Amino acid sequence: MVHVAIVGGSGFVGGELSRLLLAHPEVTKLQVTSESRAGKPLGTVHPNLRHHTDQAFIRKEDLNPCDVIFLAMPHGAAASEVSIWQNKATVVIDLSSDFRLNDMALYERYYGGLHTATHLCSQFTPGIPEFYRNELRSADRIAGPGCTAIAGILALRPLRASGVIEPRVYVDSKVGSSGSGARVGLGTHHPLRSGVTRVFKPTGHRHEAEIVTQCDVIPHVTVNSVDMVRGILLTAFCTLSHPVSDRDIRKIFREAYADEPFTRLVKRQGQAGYTLPEPKILTGTNYCDIGYALTDDGSGLIAISALDNLMKGAVGNAIHCMNIRMQFPETAGLTSISLHPV
Repeated sequence: MVHVAIVGGSGFVGGELSRLLLAHPEVTKLQVTSESRAGKPLGTVHPNLRHHTDQAFIRKEDLNPCDVIFLAMPHGAAASEVSIWQNKATVVIDLSSDFRLNDMALYERYYGGLHTATHLCSQFTPGIPEFYRNELRSADRIAGPGCTAIAGILALRPLRASGVIEPRVYVDSKVGSSGSGARVGLGTHHPLRSGVTRVFKPTGHRHEAEIVTQCDVIPHVTVNSVDMVRGILLTAFCTLSHPVSDRDIRKIFREAYADEPFTRLVKRQGQAGYTLPEPKILTGTNYCDIGYALTDDGSGLIAISALDNLMKGAVGNAIHCMNIRMQFPETAGLTSISLHPV
């Protein structure tokens, strides 16, 4: 049983962490900070928590020592404050982008500035259970991946490791509005965002750097805003290095994820629905569904992945990492089944 804290609990990630950790069977105490909402009940900001808890947000300086701290902070904030939180908890899990990269040249290219805590980057283990499970068992510093990044990594890494695709890949990621966070902007304000299908970032998206690092590929990532709240649908267009069959690709994915509790292969024949991954049916779950299609001429492969960007793309994945690190059942607190239809 553990005491857990969330630093930065008023955003979408903080709310999702609160929702899951309040119901987690191994969490006995939860502290949630917010500088702007200190003293107010969690349910005033996250209405889905009404009657599930009467606790209030606290200020960061009032945070008591605990076992695990989740950092749900804006880009740059975790790097400037991480030394404080390392002294407050045994395990620190950062959900921001601050410690996802060890290559500082890559960081400067994608984030446009110098890292303020370069000496700490090597201390953080990538929070990708499918590929870093053994390292996570003893990791005290964990960096959660970006949502588009993990969707791309799970779709591409087994293919590249098996040698069936060439390094250069073209990735198209369609992302729901919650991926932009709770703060209102010109691109995310509902009257301007509703009904939109918009190219958000045609080239150079930050999550591209993580795909480079984890998959040994040269990715060109385009991110599109689409008219949904939660979810990512990612398609990666790959050139095959040699002829392969449908059975060959199926075997690669099945072997890669055979024992994974939250990564599923979805590839069925027919013209009916649900033959390939769809984000809508993953809403509120920690699953990533993987699919694929070979081109008609046999020269290419389209890898497909879908997930809930706030769950497998952020919070659920981070809790999965905590479960591994603290030797809890890996699926503890993460067994919810999505609603259908919604």
